[in-house]
Parts: sequence; C-alpha cells; structure tokens
Amino acid sequence: MARTDIRLIVKLRSTAGTGYTYVTRKNGRTDPDRLVLRKYDPIIRKHVDFREER
Repeated sequence: MARTDIRLIVKLRSTAGTGYTYVTRKNGRTDPDRLVLRKYDPIIRKHVDFREER
C-alpha cells in the first residue's frame, strides 16, 4: 500500500534571476497557495524572495 504524504516537496527559485534554488517541504492541505520565503542568495550575496516553482 502506497503512503500518500500530505507534506509536499517544493523547489524555491530566486526572484533575483540568478537561478539559485532551495528545496523544502510544505503542508499541501494547510497551505495550498504558492510559498514565498525570504532567504539568502549566495550568488548575489543578499537576501531576496524565493518563490515556489511548480
């Protein structure tokens, strides 16, 4: 029997256009919208918004 996970693996891509990504997990039931987190982009050495990519 396959186990269905509520927590989805999502890829976060930098809005600065550098192509840098983070991989994280989110609860698909409580947060169905796209995730936006402010994280560090080491390519430009600044904190920028990272948006969920589908």
